[in-house]
Amino acid sequence: MAVVIPRQEYFDRIAKIQPLIRAAGLDAVLAHGHEADCANVRYFSDYWPTFESAGVLVPAEGEAILLVGPESEEYAKGRSVLPNIYKMVEYREGADPEYPGIAVATFKEVFDKALKGKPLQKLGLIGHTITPLPVYESLKATFPNAKIVKADDVIRQLRSFKSENELACMRKAYAISEQAIECIFAEIKPGMTELQVAGIAQREIYKNGGEYEGHALYVFCGKKTCNAISRPTHNVIVPNEVIQLGIGARVNGYCSSVGIPFSIGPLPERKRRLVEFGLKAHLKTFELLKGGKVSGEVVREYMEWVKEQGFDKYMLYGPCHSIGLMEVEYPWMESTSTYPLKKNLTYQVDTFFYDTDFGLRWENGARITDDGVEMLSSKYMKYTEL
Repeated sequence: MAVVIPRQEYFDRIAKIQPLIRAAGLDAVLAHGHEADCANVRYFSDYWPTFESAGVLVPAEGEAILLVGPESEEYAKGRSVLPNIYKMVEYREGADPEYPGIAVATFKEVFDKALKGKPLQKLGLIGHTITPLPVYESLKATFPNAKIVKADDVIRQLRSFKSENELACMRKAYAISEQAIECIFAEIKPGMTELQVAGIAQREIYKNGGEYEGHALYVFCGKKTCNAISRPTHNVIVPNEVIQLGIGARVNGYCSSVGIPFSIGPLPERKRRLVEFGLKAHLKTFELLKGGKVSGEVVREYMEWVKEQGFDKYMLYGPCHSIGLMEVEYPWMESTSTYPLKKNLTYQVDTFFYDTDFGLRWENGARITDDGVEMLSSKYMKYTEL
């Protein structure tokens, strides 16, 4: 059964953020996205930039406007739920073409339309860290007397709590990830490269309804499993060694990731012991997660438990981060976090341990309920030896 984000839900999001824009004393917010981090733009418009970047201008009152690069107008018309679309040279691709002869809008024209001729006094930038420099420079030149501020906090509460439609997309994305892992287990052989194994996952993601990978897929063997962040290479899969998968699908923009360490043939006892402890710690996190609990308490209790078990020297971080339109998004869950866990917050339980010559990561999705947690993925929460 197909899952979708209904068209009306995008307009409901705009209606929900506008009181927050006014409460923040802003005339408008300008949300940014690009091919790799499309989340804020897609949240309001379902538009997913490619090559060029994009923005969504949401005034405190009135209709939102999608801003795209000079080459993306026809693509945007066929994709965006927002009917108001302007192409602007500031959103061009990184090769920095000049586009002579192509008619483009100016920020003055766009803001006159959005604010109905009212002067811009205070603008909030959402996706502050990825706002294109040409956009920022043009805004400052066009509105020298306006105050331009970081405004990511205005959208965070909206994106943090998932609707039933968003949750349906995430559940499907996790199911697709598990289907891909099933096929990897059936087909992987010593002598394959990490990239060839990643290719199996990609095939299955697209075959089963994913629109893209949820993140750069993880397939590592041997010492490369020490890397908390990396990419697969032509490194060869070998027996009796830790093989790490991190397989994520994307459905209607919503991401998943299922992480599992396994081996072809038995592991040395030292490595198996840490892999199995990692799973024990992973399950401990799910035990600690529950609605009403302070987020930082989960982290502190987890870290203390790992220390009591004698494995803290292998721990880089732990144990959760949020997931949704990005595989890692706000809110983080850290020992300093003070916010309470509430229903429909979604997390990636991310359990990573490493030694000098290998590492392991268990990953599964979780939705906070009133008094506990829903596992968004759980099929591969066991050590597997092929």
